[in-house]
Amino acid sequence: MKLSPGEESILKAIEEFEIVDAHEHLPPEKVRLEQKVDVFTLFSHYTRVDLLASGMPQESWDKIHNPAIPIEKRWEMFSPYLKPIRYGAYARPAFIAAKEFYGFDDISERNYKALSERISNGNTPGIYHRILREKCKIRVALTQANRTDYDLDLLVPLMPLDTYAAIRSKKSIEERAVNLAVKVKTLDDYLELIRRGLEKWKSEGVVGIKMSSRPYSARERSQAVALFDKLMRDEEKELPEMSPLYSYLMEEVLDMAAELGLIVAVHTGMWGDFRLLDPQHMIPILGRHPGTRFDIYHMGIPYVRETAIMGKNFPNVWLNLCWCHVISPKIACSAMDELIDLVPINKIIAFGGDYSLPVEKVYGHLVMAREDIARVLRHRIEDGLMTENEAIEIARQWFYHDPKELYQLKI
Repeated sequence: MKLSPGEESILKAIEEFEIVDAHEHLPPEKVRLEQKVDVFTLFSHYTRVDLLASGMPQESWDKIHNPAIPIEKRWEMFSPYLKPIRYGAYARPAFIAAKEFYGFDDISERNYKALSERISNGNTPGIYHRILREKCKIRVALTQANRTDYDLDLLVPLMPLDTYAAIRSKKSIEERAVNLAVKVKTLDDYLELIRRGLEKWKSEGVVGIKMSSRPYSARERSQAVALFDKLMRDEEKELPEMSPLYSYLMEEVLDMAAELGLIVAVHTGMWGDFRLLDPQHMIPILGRHPGTRFDIYHMGIPYVRETAIMGKNFPNVWLNLCWCHVISPKIACSAMDELIDLVPINKIIAFGGDYSLPVEKVYGHLVMAREDIARVLRHRIEDGLMTENEAIEIARQWFYHDPKELYQLKI
């Protein structure tokens, strides 16, 4: 992307920062090394949405990621959909990664085999360190893949709140009891199980738990007790996904998180029927849990202004731009410009790649995030609202100090 000389000056400074990557879904490196990777690895994860939106059948999506099918046939299925998506923000990290890590200025019919060979040859021990630490200057990345077996010097886990809140049957209760070697007969027994589970996670390096913004009902203990007792009496009973028991357990977990110093990350906005993920569903919960610290993901896109006002009005809310820069750089820049007006700068987190298998795309996303922030801050300098040195320190705070302080990272 072309930047002005002033934007380039800010960008150059940002590129020297050590950063905290505030949200990924990366598994341990060994999982990546076990995969057969090729050009289609660069078009996994979020580019799936654009490929399907452009007309690719789900069956074709499944096939292009099946290494048992000859790569020529997979490219034949894929290539008609490359042009419609190649100009979108979701695709740009793939092209950045192809150039920076594998030496290809484009991805095309002419080079997809050679690119695939280089991707495969580069899938060797140390790939995470080479990409995340050396290329991206990531000091630590917060990651959520429902496991805790990480090299904590580089990857620090969050775990899903639903592990303990989403019990829908007697069997699910018993499974959790077995996992933690405790006996559960009553709801209070189960609450003690949850506490033990959270304490165990924390001892394994977990710094937060993740939930989604949904239209929850208020916590009501009597209803929760009645439903829990019914489950324990009836082997066949199964609760719906959302129930008074779920809402009660969710809020109990939020209280425990505050006591244990665990941050609550919240998926909001983007995905599927995004109306169900409106960040405003969290407003009553934020008020009921003033001691719990909430990291609101994705700036609530498309509910960006509403999310910004939440960050302004609630002392226990931080705003995280993870995923935003590859959803839309324009939305991300507009959001950041308004955030400076609305929200104290110590409550804004600049970046989270939000990827799993295609670790190369973390770098591509980071390139875009750095550009977006350089552009926004340069505009502020030109308007006489801050100096260049002040802008650089704001960027450093967003990329490093704010996530470090929120998650109390020992780095």
